[in-house]
Amino acid sequence: MTLYKIDEVATACNLTKRTLRYYEEIGLVSPQRSDGGTRLYSQTDIDRLKKIINARDVLGFSLQELQHYVKVTEMLNDQREQYRNTTDEEERRQQLIEMNKTLDQQLHMVDEKLNRIYAFKADAELLRQRIQEGLAKLN
Repeated sequence: MTLYKIDEVATACNLTKRTLRYYEEIGLVSPQRSDGGTRLYSQTDIDRLKKIINARDVLGFSLQELQHYVKVTEMLNDQREQYRNTTDEEERRQQLIEMNKTLDQQLHMVDEKLNRIYAFKADAELLRQRIQEGLAKLN
């Protein structure tokens, strides 16, 4: 397995080394350590960071929201792994039910963010309408 140093990961993810260290501190990523204490990241770590960055940038998640998002994503990944390793039909059904609940949590987070975005947009559209009405009165 190929391991990457913090400089390489910072470049690949377009983050600073300081941000990577902070993300480790708050539990968003857990790189391995060499015998000398150097942080070593796997491709899985890099992929995870890119998903975190995407959630941060696209959805505008705060660090607290990112922590919750990562927790829910890890739960879902664990549940998927358990499902794959189970052959009993009833257990698989129960695992699918649990996965559905976990996915509902993740979708709820996205829906909450979207609702705030839509409310912000509605406020901006209302202001634009008022400005256009003011312009129309002046013409």
